[in-house]
Amino acid sequence: MSENVPVIQTQFIDEKRWVPTSQKDALRIILDEMPQTDAEATLAYLIGETRKGKTVTLGGCRFKAL
Repeated sequence: MSENVPVIQTQFIDEKRWVPTSQKDALRIILDEMPQTDAEATLAYLIGETRKGKTVTLGGCRFKAL
């Protein structure tokens, strides 16, 4: 999977608009929000959960499927 192709949508808590986000940017957001986690594993979890139709909140950012 290319790092610059959108894989998920993100929305920061104080925003109203969902933004398509690439894998590279999603990893950066995860590292900013939760630096103590394994960012790759966390992204895999987020993608898996959002494919089930769930919206997942991590710190100040929400993630959902495209």
